[in-house]
Order: sequence, then C-alpha cells, then structure tokens
Amino acid sequence: MIDRPVPIVLAPLAGGPSTPALAAAVSGAGGFGFLGAGYLTAEKLADAIAETRRLTDQPFGVNLFVPGQPSPPDVAATYADDLRQAGLQPGEPRYSDDEWPAKLDLLAADPVAVVSFTFGCPTPDVVRRLQDAGSECWVTVTSPAEARQAADSGADAVVVQGAEAGGHRGSFTDTDEVVGLIALLQLVRAATDLPMIAAGGLMTGAAVAAVLACGASAAALGTVFLDSPEAGTSAVQRESLRSTEPTALTRAFTGRLARGIRNRFLTEHADAPSAYPEIHYVTAPLRAAARSAGDPELVNLWAGQAYSLARPVPAADLVRQLHEDARAAAADALRALSR
Repeated sequence: MIDRPVPIVLAPLAGGPSTPALAAAVSGAGGFGFLGAGYLTAEKLADAIAETRRLTDQPFGVNLFVPGQPSPPDVAATYADDLRQAGLQPGEPRYSDDEWPAKLDLLAADPVAVVSFTFGCPTPDVVRRLQDAGSECWVTVTSPAEARQAADSGADAVVVQGAEAGGHRGSFTDTDEVVGLIALLQLVRAATDLPMIAAGGLMTGAAVAAVLACGASAAALGTVFLDSPEAGTSAVQRESLRSTEPTALTRAFTGRLARGIRNRFLTEHADAPSAYPEIHYVTAPLRAAARSAGDPELVNLWAGQAYSLARPVPAADLVRQLHEDARAAAADALRALSR
C-alpha cells in the first residue's frame, strides 16, 4: 500500500465538500487526499485532477461510485408522487451510471496514485486495467463478505467503513447489518490480510491511534474536514455542524442508506424506499433550493456520529494536529500497558 509520512486519509466527500484545494492540502501535509468523483462528469473530474496537480506535487487519489442496476421505475415515481402530495416540488426519477466508462478511460489514460471504489466491487479486469496504469485500487467494504470479494477482485486494500461514518454507506452485498468500526476491523482482519484503511466516526488523534492499534494501516476522516476553509461545504451544512441533533441512517434523500444530521425531511420520510440513484434525482431540486435558502430542514446534512467535534481549522493544520495527538495517545496507551 502507498506509504505516506502521516497515516491520515481524506475521505472522498463527494457532492460538494470535495475540492482540489482540500485534497492538495491534506496530501501536502503528509497525509493522503482524495477527490470525490461521484456526481461529477468525466470532464469535470479531469479538471479537478489537473487543478489538484497544480496545487501539490504529492500523490492523491480519486474515488469512484460503482454503478448498480436500475431500480424498478415505479418505486421512485411513487416516492416523487408522495412528495408532491406533501406540497413539495421534486424532480423526475432517472438512472445514471455516473459516467463510469468515461471515468475509467480517463483514469487509465491519466492515472492517479490510488483509485478507490464505493457502492460496489469492481470486476477483476477493471482492477487490473487501473493497476497496469500505475494506480492502487482500494474498495470500500462494510462486512467481512465484502472484504473477501474485494480480495478476490485483486484489490490492493480495503477501506473498512464502520456504522459511525457520515454520508452514504458503501455496502454492496445484500445485508441490513450495520457494524461499528472497531468490531468491523476485527472481523475484516479475520477475513483477509489486505491492508485496511479505517473509516467511520474518527474525529481525534486518539481515535486515529485506536484504529491503528486495531490493525489499520491508515485512518480515513471526512466529517472532521467539513468545516475546513478549503472544503466546498455549503453554508447551511457548516452551520448545522453546531447543532445538537443526533444523526440517523436514512434513505430519504437518495434512496440509499446514508448518515446525516436529523432534520424534518429525514424524520418525515423515514420509510423511503431503496432506489438509488433514482431518488437522488427526485430530491435534487428540493435539496438545491434548500441550500440556496439556507433551510436545514430540507437538505441532506451528511455527517458522522461525532460531527460536533468539527472545527473551522485549515486542513493542513488539522492533519498535523491529528498526527501529533495520535502519537501522544499511542504513547499514553503504551505507558498504560507497561505498568
């Protein structure tokens, strides 16, 4: 697995917070930055890669959404009708492969250090193609079964996503089980010897040290960077980081399980069906209007369980502080074990 001075990885944060400036700042501080390519066109992704290279000479990665099969058309259409009856103005459901073929072509021709995958496990031929181009391939997993599938595909590492994580669950097997990160790291280590990158609810240096002690090679953090000035986080989401509301898992905004800060839309549509990405497009205009109006009740406020610890600190400073605190926490743990 790629070796960096600081074992801290920027989670991809697709959908707005991900920016070249944020990825470059994390990589420039010794960590490993990611660009979230989800929802971007291949052309926009190429621009983001070029801009990140302009900002740093350090390695960084790109995260791709693996497309699934289209959902039955009536599922999202019925949900859209329900929203209209509630007085809202949803968009029309549609399927998209998120320009998967074009993005693979781009990354094969213009490789980055790591390509990671969410929502699915790439086929072995996709993995080999990107590895032959010079990229490592990491697969996001939420269960031992998914980790074994990633190993069978030829992946170089697995991003082990615990239940605490903000944003979309990376699950791609048919299971409703949601496992916390510490338990999941132990289960995945028993299932495969692939390097693990731990993700989910990590907001402090002590948490970074804890997952390294559990066998992870690095820690991936996303929510902690949401309030950094380099992030493209919306004003309404930044303000919501000061909230005292709990988080919850929901399909209400996209038709796929994701963790966000509880608000009215999440609560009122707790029984939303599974239909991604069709429902993503149904709610897209509602969310865009809410962001423009500064309305936190109708927008997806993706955040991990410990989101209240986020602070408006420059990303490079945050990486350095997390690293320093992790070293101190590890030293404290060693002293406790040496008594």
